[in-house]
Amino acid sequence: MTDWQQRVDDVWASADELGELEVVRQIDELAAELAVDDPRGPFETGGARDSAGLEAEAEHQYRRALELGLSGRPRVECLIQLASTVRNLGRPHEALSLLLEAERDPHDLGDAISAFRALALVDAGDARRAASVAVAALAGHLPQYARAARAYTAELLGE
Repeated sequence: MTDWQQRVDDVWASADELGELEVVRQIDELAAELAVDDPRGPFETGGARDSAGLEAEAEHQYRRALELGLSGRPRVECLIQLASTVRNLGRPHEALSLLLEAERDPHDLGDAISAFRALALVDAGDARRAASVAVAALAGHLPQYARAARAYTAELLGE
């Protein structure tokens, strides 16, 4: 891990003590150390704003990070966070499209994608499909009843 990323992680680890606006300030300060075309800067500043409830500002930063070529696991994180943001801004169908894009290369974030997909489906008015997605994701972690849980997900969808 780079020193820069460690300092970012340290800010996030102290977020509860720092408060939302101080997190934004410190993340902005760290992002300013990077080149203007480094996608990590807008990704982190978007996350800080998102955490502070500044969704419209966060959306712009997330989109900038993606435009600049954010890749790998951070790209998937960005897509999930952007999907959550646009869902909070009242655009659940757009959130579902972003999560579909994240599912193409989920890294180890498949369950997180499912959680946010379930939330977006509820907001889109499809509670049965949302429950199915959530239970299907949970089924993989059940030491017992996984088969039954998977069967119920199909039943929820009328399959």
